[in-house]
Amino acid sequence: MLSIDEIKKYLKENLKEKRYNHTLGVAETAKKLAILNCISEEKAEIAALAHDVAKNLSEEKMKSIIRENNISLSSVEKNNIDLWHSIIAPIEAKNKLGIQDEEILDAIRWHTTGKEDMSTLTKIIYIADMIEPNRDFEGVEKIREITFENLDRGVYTGLTHTIQFLLTKNLLVDENTIKCRNYLLLNDK
Repeated sequence: MLSIDEIKKYLKENLKEKRYNHTLGVAETAKKLAILNCISEEKAEIAALAHDVAKNLSEEKMKSIIRENNISLSSVEKNNIDLWHSIIAPIEAKNKLGIQDEEILDAIRWHTTGKEDMSTLTKIIYIADMIEPNRDFEGVEKIREITFENLDRGVYTGLTHTIQFLLTKNLLVDENTIKCRNYLLLNDK
């Protein structure tokens, strides 16, 4: 696996500047949440840095990776190109950054939609992506506050916000997002 400095160098060269700055914000937020939730700060930083490794790939390149790896997309995924980067991110993280740790790869894979029964690391990457310091949307401060008090409640609040936003825009809601929120609700977030 590349060192953290080598990962940053690769990302700086392969992401747009705004995306790279966002990634650094996610990494800082993830490290703070890792400390609060007693998990590896290094794993959180690596997962956060790698989460958008595929974000600036062209649609054609993403389609190609999906085909080459025989990835079966749900109907929502087929119709929402914004989800593709997270689906192929673990493949790019392995191939370009040398990441083999399955827990890190899982966190990278589910950082956009969430999923049922996420690990603490996966929850951290999901919510850090939403609340990093460069994010500025109505309600973000409240989600940050809740997340730093209680990770599960923060993730639940973030998922609820995302679903409400997608509904107001009349956009598709990924099944995994709904399952993730329901899981947290049923398991007393």
